[in-house]
Amino acid sequence: MSVNANTAAHRRNAIKSSLGDRVFDIVNHSLLIIFLVLIMYPLYFVLLASVSAPVYVNSGEFLLWPKGFQLMGYNRIFTDSRIGIGYLNTIIYVTCGTGIGLFTQLPAGYALSRKDLPGKNIIMALMVFTMYFGGGLIPLYMLVRNIGLQGSRLAIIILGCTSVYNIIIVRSFFSSTIPLELQDAAFIDGCSNQRFFVSIVLPLSLPVISVIALWLAVYHWNAYFNAMIFLSDKNKFPLQLFLREILITTNSIGSQSSITSDVVELERQRTMVEVMKYAIIVVSTAPIICFYPFLQKYFVRGVMIGSIKG
Repeated sequence: MSVNANTAAHRRNAIKSSLGDRVFDIVNHSLLIIFLVLIMYPLYFVLLASVSAPVYVNSGEFLLWPKGFQLMGYNRIFTDSRIGIGYLNTIIYVTCGTGIGLFTQLPAGYALSRKDLPGKNIIMALMVFTMYFGGGLIPLYMLVRNIGLQGSRLAIIILGCTSVYNIIIVRSFFSSTIPLELQDAAFIDGCSNQRFFVSIVLPLSLPVISVIALWLAVYHWNAYFNAMIFLSDKNKFPLQLFLREILITTNSIGSQSSITSDVVELERQRTMVEVMKYAIIVVSTAPIICFYPFLQKYFVRGVMIGSIKG
């Protein structure tokens, strides 16, 4: 009876939404649904095109469901022995690059968020300067070659693992989220800077850690230019380079068949190229899309609630 009474009292005390509020909610939800459809349908279309018959892909005769279901593009990709090597190398680059990136950017952002860091403004100015001015590709190539990293996996892992923009994001998060009272209380109890960062700051910073980790992982997953410049051993190529080679090979076969008199073969090769493009997009993006939901909860989770008492 008491539970029912409390529920009834809560309903009586609840603020009723006005007509304007309900209209706003309806319009707001309708616009969000429209935006969601506009964003998701291109991805859905790519997935449909990758499993539809080439003739329907070229004519665009499907809208919501695949027509002439086939896995020609995926068979062409996964029967290539290079795909397994590419996936393994990309996983190595993503794992190591993300780990090193977090190891360098989180301490840098924390140090720059501290008001007692000597020369903080000068360090920040020099770091921001590198965002707008750089030496270019040739000096970078000469630097990598002179320090002996050309042709090594370490060059691909190190290049791009640290971003000034990410450090600024981390610094802003620590400055606005980690209270000075929490820091002072820890120091009064004898906590050192290192202990405070590892034991208190990092556990309270899962949202920014997940964001930076996702950005780093996406960057290393999609990266191919540095590997194309600095790597010559195909056993070290990432997945993106192998997918690029497969697509170029398929395109070249289609171009060579254009000089033949076999019209049927020519059309088959051209349609194969179109299906391959969509299949390659799915193969290259699906793993990172599947990884995102595991980090999504940290984007909206308020981990600082209740961290300060009294």
